[in-house]
Amino acid sequence: QLVESGGGMVQAGGSLRLSCALSGRSFSRYAMGWFRQAPGKEREFVAATTWNGGSTYYADSVKGRFTISRDNAKSTVYLQMNSLKPEDTAVYYCAADQDVSETLPFSSGTWVRLNDYWGQGTQVTVSS
Repeated sequence: QLVESGGGMVQAGGSLRLSCALSGRSFSRYAMGWFRQAPGKEREFVAATTWNGGSTYYADSVKGRFTISRDNAKSTVYLQMNSLKPEDTAVYYCAADQDVSETLPFSSGTWVRLNDYWGQGTQVTVSS
């Protein structure tokens, strides 16, 4: 089970940190990531990290502003979001895939996962 927390409302230029805890599974065997879905738009990739945090990946739209990290001892992945913009407003979903590779597969700019593990989502609203 994936449980997100940390969403909320913030003004443009502000920061938020999302957390996602994985329970019931061996966290260190999973690559972890974040996707988001804005109203009327398709779900899009935001960031991902390998099982040990050795490699990280970002969408161009968030590169330099967002940072993904993980704490395997706490079975938690984080998304630190800085310099937030109104266009970052969306429901953010945590995603997991059982994968202990040192790199993650991507196609057309999105993380390709074999498993369909999603959290329930957490709302992030950035006001101008």
